[in-house]
Amino acid sequence: MSKAKRTDVESPAPHVADRHDLIRVQGARVNNLKDVSVELPKRRLTVFTGVSGSGKSSLVFGTIAAESQRLINETYSTFVQGFMPTLARPEVDVLDGLTTAIIVDQQRMGSDVRSTVGTATDANAMLRILFSRLGQPHIGSPQAFSFNVASISGAGAVTLERAGRTMKERRSFSITGGMCPRCEGRGTVSDIDLTQLYDDSKSLAEGAFTIPGWKSDSFWTVRVYAESGFVDPNKPIRKYTKKELNDFLYKDPVKVKVDGVNLTYEGLIPKIQKSFLSKDKEALQPHIRAFVDRAVTFTTCPECDGTRLSEAARSSKIKGINIADACAMQISDLAEWVRGLGEPSVAPLLTKLLQTLDSFVEIGLGYLSLDRPSGTLSGGEAQRVKMIRHLGSSLTDTTYVFDEPTIGLHPHDIQRMNDLLLRLRDKGNTVLVVEHKPETIAIADHVVDLGPGAGTAGGTICFEGTVEKLRASGTITGRHLDDRAALKETVRTSTGTLEIRGATRHNLRDVDVDIPLGVLCVVTGVAGSGKSSLIHGSIPASAGVVSVDQAPIRGSRRSNPATYTGLLDPIRKAFAKANGVKPALFSANSEGACPTCNGAGVIYTDLAMMAGVATTCEECEGKRFDASVLEYHLGGRDISEVLAMSVTEAGEFFGAGEARTPAAHAILDRLADVGLGYLSLGQPLTTLSGGERQRLKLATHMGEKGGVYILDEPTTGLHLADVEQLLGLLDRLVDSGKSVIVVEHHQAVMAHADWIIDLGPGAGHDGGRIVFEGTPADLVAARSTLTGEHLAAYVGTSD
Repeated sequence: MSKAKRTDVESPAPHVADRHDLIRVQGARVNNLKDVSVELPKRRLTVFTGVSGSGKSSLVFGTIAAESQRLINETYSTFVQGFMPTLARPEVDVLDGLTTAIIVDQQRMGSDVRSTVGTATDANAMLRILFSRLGQPHIGSPQAFSFNVASISGAGAVTLERAGRTMKERRSFSITGGMCPRCEGRGTVSDIDLTQLYDDSKSLAEGAFTIPGWKSDSFWTVRVYAESGFVDPNKPIRKYTKKELNDFLYKDPVKVKVDGVNLTYEGLIPKIQKSFLSKDKEALQPHIRAFVDRAVTFTTCPECDGTRLSEAARSSKIKGINIADACAMQISDLAEWVRGLGEPSVAPLLTKLLQTLDSFVEIGLGYLSLDRPSGTLSGGEAQRVKMIRHLGSSLTDTTYVFDEPTIGLHPHDIQRMNDLLLRLRDKGNTVLVVEHKPETIAIADHVVDLGPGAGTAGGTICFEGTVEKLRASGTITGRHLDDRAALKETVRTSTGTLEIRGATRHNLRDVDVDIPLGVLCVVTGVAGSGKSSLIHGSIPASAGVVSVDQAPIRGSRRSNPATYTGLLDPIRKAFAKANGVKPALFSANSEGACPTCNGAGVIYTDLAMMAGVATTCEECEGKRFDASVLEYHLGGRDISEVLAMSVTEAGEFFGAGEARTPAAHAILDRLADVGLGYLSLGQPLTTLSGGERQRLKLATHMGEKGGVYILDEPTTGLHLADVEQLLGLLDRLVDSGKSVIVVEHHQAVMAHADWIIDLGPGAGHDGGRIVFEGTPADLVAARSTLTGEHLAAYVGTSD
């Protein structure tokens, strides 16, 4: 047996394959990026900083991650690519050294009413297998425990060809599912208030329907009822016969012909249930949601008690626990229960299930339960749930891309998140993080700072290097990195109180608290301690309360700040009045649209499985409007020139002179107040950053009339410099006589408060109690809670 001889010679030059240790970007021009070139080290943690709207997401998500995903998609056959989303190559000259990118963003998880934390993470699938193997009495396969599978059976004759003869045999089949037959697996049943659907004193011809969007000339709604022949359209609904009323409200679907068009007629109740109630209420447009709130009452299903499961599925138990009980447990408790099973016959399954449940606890989500609807998770919680499947992954040399992973985290939880990011890096992965929190910026191996401003004032690299060099760099991020908000010397005195008594929603434990009015009140506590349950669940949603939650604003490429805020309405009316024409001409989504591109400004060419091509419309040159519309002017500008203005420029334009429009000026002032003065009125919402969308939403709600403003984490997506501006806005709201209640983790907002209500001490069933009420100075002095300790460290108080 021979052995290789060792020779003490100089080590050879590095292998050629080891030289690819950088991701190189040259000439990136996505959104507002201005020919950006940057080199990022692989297998390191790189944090991207800069003010909101400076181009961080455009570089990380729109360029690097998008191109990685596109290249992976191209490895599939054209047949498979036909079923995948088509991605265009980002506007960039060179992208070199890319690895497979795994994107963990802030997008809310699917808000389907049947989607839960358990179904979204495969934990439910493993529990169903567990109960099908160990549950007593045995009721069937794993689908017998699924609330998405209904129990069905059938029988009948089938015709067979056998040995040249035709034979008939009787066959039967049955599927045992776990769906509750009463609520169909939703956990709630609905009752509809008919008085909110129609005015029974009117006939259909007189406009009896009061349902949003149901217009008298619509084939699919009003006309299908009026011209179906089942009811008399000229008779008041209250005078219908018993048969007419039954056909009107409950008739099964049947084909009818209206004006030569084949349509499906069905009773009003099932039509409303399909149109509105089958969708997640939180995903509906605001005016539709308001209608559903008025017309429909949701109550817990009396048959399954909200568990969504059939009686048979609930009857099968392991050690006295059924699958509904297991899904309702806090995940940290469920992990302990699974750990105690110790059944050798399903050992691999238990190991995998425990690994998933322990990952929840490790990532700070042990307070959730598997039956929690996924649509109710905050953006930060949804992002961490998506991280679950990556924590135990064996993949290395992968690029993980995170979008503000510390959103929704208490300062106490941020260290845990930092450890997870470092663990992914230490396994040999490249970790790219878009982040504003100094605590996470501090752990970076490499920092890329974009700016110097936002929008057109940003899009360039201001700094590359280590955190220490960033501090000394003089950039906006460098200057603000060590900012610490001081406690206020004097706090405002409340003008009254909002009483909450016996609050028990979710994990709240019979909470009594007086929320001061006329001041800036900040509600704090670790994630899952019960802050949102207390504020959103216990304060009555009366006419005087304006609530701004974390739900992302929705919008297509046709939506822009002018349409979203309602600014376009007074602008269109001003143009119409000045020119003696109708307002609809000044909408690119209506009569004024360019006929060639239908008001989109670009022509889309579909290339099947290849990326579609968008070219600027030659007819309107991207202005979106018909040429005849652009001949009408207001103050010397046409409508396309007005939509190209920035908020600041438009504020001056509509503030004086011929174009003076007070209604438009008021909305523009609110946009400037939240720091969006640089945004152009016609910029598509799809190109806005998370922080810009958050502030756009805040500016819109500021226009609502109310005495109490409730803001849920308004610092989401905001740079350290932007937070200062937000604090000024909150002060102005309070000084104008409003009461402002903020649910927040950012220490700068806590330090600026007049009053703090701290919940805890922990999350889930370890929280749900008031652990402190008082001024920030008292909280810092007492240091009796986790929030107090972190706030004291933040403001730099010595022992």
